[in-house]
Amino acid sequence: MTRYLPGILAMAAIVVASNILVQILLGDWLTWGAFTYPLAFLVTDVMNRVYGPAAARRVVLAGFVTGIACSLIGTQIVGEFGPLVTLRVALGSGLAFLVAQMMDVAVFDRMRSGAWWRAPLVSTLVGSSLDTAIFFTVAFSGALAVLEPGNDVSWAGEMLPLLGLGPVAPLWVSLAVADWLVKLALALAALVPFRLIVSRLLGNTAPIA
Repeated sequence: MTRYLPGILAMAAIVVASNILVQILLGDWLTWGAFTYPLAFLVTDVMNRVYGPAAARRVVLAGFVTGIACSLIGTQIVGEFGPLVTLRVALGSGLAFLVAQMMDVAVFDRMRSGAWWRAPLVSTLVGSSLDTAIFFTVAFSGALAVLEPGNDVSWAGEMLPLLGLGPVAPLWVSLAVADWLVKLALALAALVPFRLIVSRLLGNTAPIA
């Protein structure tokens, strides 16, 4: 179990940092957390490649527990507009993380025998897409207002041009698309550290099968 500890600590650090940085806006569509959270997929994929899917799932569960703890703390911190973390945000965050990361593990394991880059790239793209769709739908879609009737998220349903340029859509859809585009870019960028870290952990510099 101790050999998994660096992965567990890295995942916990990413989850904590992302929960803090998601409170800091970056432009109209993003928060700084959008740039740290996708690193969770890098950690999961490295653990999967080096130690296998069972170890990767343990790391995911550690991240999930850390996220739940962060959400519980966030519900107790009251900001200008109420608790920093609402029930819908907590539900969306936890569900998105668990489903997306577990899907990442499954897809990666299914594709591990292919070219070295294929498994981490495809699994991260699939997982990231699921994560974005689940979180923003659960947290902000008006169709799911029944989850927390007392939480007014009508602001997220304001109809605006998509990302300020495209067809008219609810604000939360623009937020989701912007988040998703960042995840796609980071999925490609993460291939470099993935290969370097895995090669280091496996003790070789040969191409990763």
